[in-house]
Amino acid sequence: MPELPDVVVYIEALEQRIRGRKLERVLVGGPSLLRTADPPLSAAQGRTITELRRLGKRIAIGADNDVWLVLHLMIAGRLHWSDRSKIPDGRRTLAVFDFDSGYLTLTEAGSRKRASLHVSAGRRCTERARSRRIDVFEATLDEFGAALTAANHTLKRALTDPRTFSGIGNAYSDEILWAARLSPVALRNECPPARSPVCTSPRAILCVNGPSVFATKLPESFPKKVTAFREGMAVHGRYGQPCPRCGAKVQRIRYASNETNYCARCQTNGKLLADRALSRLLREDWPRTLEELEERRG
Repeated sequence: MPELPDVVVYIEALEQRIRGRKLERVLVGGPSLLRTADPPLSAAQGRTITELRRLGKRIAIGADNDVWLVLHLMIAGRLHWSDRSKIPDGRRTLAVFDFDSGYLTLTEAGSRKRASLHVSAGRRCTERARSRRIDVFEATLDEFGAALTAANHTLKRALTDPRTFSGIGNAYSDEILWAARLSPVALRNECPPARSPVCTSPRAILCVNGPSVFATKLPESFPKKVTAFREGMAVHGRYGQPCPRCGAKVQRIRYASNETNYCARCQTNGKLLADRALSRLLREDWPRTLEELEERRG
């Protein structure tokens, strides 16, 4: 899923291409994408784009009549820019936005269509959406700590809660917790956030692994291969590969369609966290430590 750095990259690319340009037409394929239309989508057509904003993981496009198009790409949604228009088929191509400067296409891979488009009126709609969440780059240490400790969830769950934090998802929460040397399943009362590096690492992680990755590609080309799996990441998407800090193999916890990656040596004192699928299957045979795991592999 595109997270804060990826959304920032998209917005920077769109700023150069559609700000100050006219949105001539919007074509939507299939009924699943358009979630709200008050005012109708036609209210944005023929209008000039005056502003782009990030609302967590959403991209908000504002027109000169104060109508806003708010896109959420979810897991598999991606944006593309071209000089030729397409016809959305509702299967992979969900929408096409025709500007007088080019064509923005929204695609989504897979059969489960989760991407969404909301049409709303008034800046207050976007301001209200922003005010409910903590922005990593704007919050003070105290504000971040207070939000993290509002409920006694695991640190992983707290960081990825979209109602609390703006723009942090599965990938960057893994990186933040690795940088802070904290277990993803630690409860917040086991690690007082006010004194924890988990409060100071998010900004550095989101900057280092974020827009700077694409810096050499803008403005000439539109960002491609926007993905949570990047070469420079420490643990996310690197199961079985060596931890860049200690050399131990990166471990994982799988649940539903998500996966949490962590370094047992750096983050859990060598303890292997229970994988819902494998640990339940193996029961007593489930290795408890890295040493046990290596012994069984040997």
